[in-house]
Amino acid sequence: MKDSPFIYGTTVSTYSFTNREAESAKLQSNLINGVNTTIISPRRWGKSSLVEKVISEINKTDKNTKTVIIDLFSAGSEEEFLETFAKEIIKASSSKWEDWMSSGRDLFKKLIPKLSVGIDPNTDFSLSFDWDELKKNSEEVLNLPETIAKSKGIKFIICLDEFQNLSSFNDFLIFEKKLRAYWQRHKLVTYCLYGSKRHMMTDIFNNPAKPFYRFGDIMLLQKIETKKWISFICKGFSDTGKQIDEDIASMIPSIMKNHSWYVQQLAHYIWNLSYTKATIAEVNTALKELINANSPLYQKETESISHTQLNLLKAVVKGETQFTSTAVMKKHALGTPRNVSKNKTMLINSDMIHEVNGVFEFVDPAFELWFKKQYFNQNYTIV
Repeated sequence: MKDSPFIYGTTVSTYSFTNREAESAKLQSNLINGVNTTIISPRRWGKSSLVEKVISEINKTDKNTKTVIIDLFSAGSEEEFLETFAKEIIKASSSKWEDWMSSGRDLFKKLIPKLSVGIDPNTDFSLSFDWDELKKNSEEVLNLPETIAKSKGIKFIICLDEFQNLSSFNDFLIFEKKLRAYWQRHKLVTYCLYGSKRHMMTDIFNNPAKPFYRFGDIMLLQKIETKKWISFICKGFSDTGKQIDEDIASMIPSIMKNHSWYVQQLAHYIWNLSYTKATIAEVNTALKELINANSPLYQKETESISHTQLNLLKAVVKGETQFTSTAVMKKHALGTPRNVSKNKTMLINSDMIHEVNGVFEFVDPAFELWFKKQYFNQNYTIV
């Protein structure tokens, strides 16, 4: 049996990547023309896949530009960030480990890096610094890509995923100013910064009081439109020897409100259940399977919030808009207007709800289906 054409849970392959032609073209143009770019959207809308696809295209056509993607998810301190940053920049600058070793020794004037290479340099190349010296001379690391680019006559594109994680560092405000001060002067290096915490990314890059305000172009990623999903789903079935009618295919983005992760996940479950042709029966079974698979996560999310926050989610489900009106607060036991305001902010910051055209709705469409079933006994089966 052929592999599923629908990918979720990881960045998607070139085949599984759909639409985003306008976003891809804009991001590619920005990066090759030296425009620093920040990408902001809710979780699981395809930011990382978009960046990886664009970087792959640039790698095919521009051999004079070195690219690197660094995931900052596990960076727990300024020291870890600087060491990871230096190591990945040096590795991206050449394909030969001998060059990495010589670069590590020659490119620092004040810092003395500790370098080592194991049996497999790609996985066993390590770099570290004395922390006291690194704190005093961190500019050598922050300027490293520009230094290498000048010495080799090349350009760099540096993509930093989960960038908002840096805000958890001690003295981040000082470090943030330092990053901006050095990176804004770079002429041969372009930065692409993105992350999964939308409210934090927005505060870092859209707040006039913050150092990274107007650091570059901001791309607000939108959902992929329904007709694109329908053609993508139908093609995925057809290319793997199966069938799905357009009206059945259209149910998938409709149920999942065009959410990239869940459209791919539901399409995969339906594809996997279908022997030759998908029907409503497979859609219903797949939807139940998807909700069941994610139920432990949803249960944990509801257990982690307060009773009044849970009630506010119930009010969102009921379509309420005037949360601080006396009638709504009393009907849903939301507490005081101050509590409502605080809880709304907390739910927004945790990416559980967001405002769309003046109305609040769940960010996660599958969580919403589970929530309606759990608290209102609303059935999500398609008749």
